[in-house]
This record gives sequence, C-alpha cells and structure tokens, in this order.
Amino acid sequence: MAFIIAPFLLIQGCGDEVSVRDVCDNTPGMCSDLNTDGHCNVERSQVIVARHYEKAQPTDENKYTLLDNFEQYSRCIYRAAGIEHIKLKDKKTSRVNGYLTSLAEIKRLSNETVNSTYPKLLYYHWSRNGSEEAMEKLLQQEQQAAMQTSEMQFLLATYFIKFDLEKTLDLLYLALQLNPAGETVNTEIYTSLVNIFYKQKNYKHAYIWGLIAQESGVKKIDLAPLENLLQGEGKSLDALQDLADKTYDEINNGEFISPRGF
Repeated sequence: MAFIIAPFLLIQGCGDEVSVRDVCDNTPGMCSDLNTDGHCNVERSQVIVARHYEKAQPTDENKYTLLDNFEQYSRCIYRAAGIEHIKLKDKKTSRVNGYLTSLAEIKRLSNETVNSTYPKLLYYHWSRNGSEEAMEKLLQQEQQAAMQTSEMQFLLATYFIKFDLEKTLDLLYLALQLNPAGETVNTEIYTSLVNIFYKQKNYKHAYIWGLIAQESGVKKIDLAPLENLLQGEGKSLDALQDLADKTYDEINNGEFISPRGF
C-alpha cells in the first residue's frame, strides 16, 4: 500500500503555504508517479510542492525551481533504485518508476524552457545542454539587477574559470560580497579561490582561503604543504590565521568588501 511521505511538510511560495498532504489529496497525480517508500524523503517532498506551484503559475522561475528539484530527486532516487530488495521488490519498482518520472519531467521542462531568458535557465541550458547561445544571452545580462546575487556571480565564475582567472577572481569575490549576512556561503567559492591562488603561486592567499574553507566545514583540504612553503618564506602563520578569522567574520556578517574593486 502506498503512503505519502512527510505529509505535514509546509513550504511557502507565491504568497501562500501548501503541504505535501494537501497536494497529494487534491491532485494525486503529482505524487503517485514518485516513489512511495521512505527514500529521498526531502527531495520527493520538494518536487511535489514545486509541481503544485508550477501548475498553478507556470512561470520560468517556477519551472526552474521544479527542474532543479527534479534533478536533485533524480540523483537521489537513482542511487536508491540500485538497492537490491529480497522481500520488498515492490519498493524497488516504486523507486524505478520515480526515477523514470524524473527523467521524463526533466526532459519536458528542458524543452519548454529552451527559449527562456530567465538567468538560471540560461545557465542550465549552457551547463547541461552545451548551449553557447544561452550563455551569450546570460552574459548580456551580467550588469542587470537579477544577476547581482551571490549565486549568479558564482555561476558566471564557473564559466570564466576555464579561460580567464582574473575575471573569475572578480566574480568569486563579488559573490562573497553579495552573500547576505547569516546566509550559508557556497563553499565551492572558497575552494575555487584556493585552487586559483595556488595555481598562480600566490601561496599566502591560497592559505588564507584554505583556512576560511576549513572554518566553513570543508574537510578535504590539506594545508600542510602550504604551511611548509609559507614558513620557508618566513611568513607568520598566526598573522595569516588572524586575517582569515577576520575575513570569515566579515563574510558571515555581510560586511565583506571585495579587495579588487569594480
């Protein structure tokens, strides 16, 4: 017997709140083609609510949200569908059905938004489908207000990092400057800064951003080689730690200002 996951999850959007149970009771088709066991609970719930909003208001923004949620659900349920069940074959079938639904919906949403000028969809079609036309349209919007967010600056950085490291540094710093106080920072910004500065042999900056990355929870980063290099150059690691702590606090408090200028 199928059952609804997280029935009381409330998600707000479009000026109102809706629960997973509400959506599944009123429009069962938005839930019945997804998995019906406990796997991928959060991702499934997000898809269900996003489906509701996309149907109610099929804007490009809502289509992107649903597309993004379906991609997250698809990755999760793909892994879950590979789990072998001896006595619960129906659960595996449910997961496979959910995975097939995700593929069909991703294809539908991708096709429906191929001509969109919504920034996140333009980036999606470049990163997923290799559309250079979409990237050209996105770059034309670089100075527009919709692009002045930490997320969009980081996404632009992932484009420029292949051929323009200085531009990439500008964008990564601006992404940190635009990050609102108290909002979790995308730690890929920190690791990208570490990698770029290391590549440029700017070991002091690489070390500082490595320390900040560690403070932000990045575990797979080994600073010992940088410490050896810097100590060999007579640098004070304590002073660099103090600078890293100060910068980390500025970012978290929404007070960070890019040192590069624009």
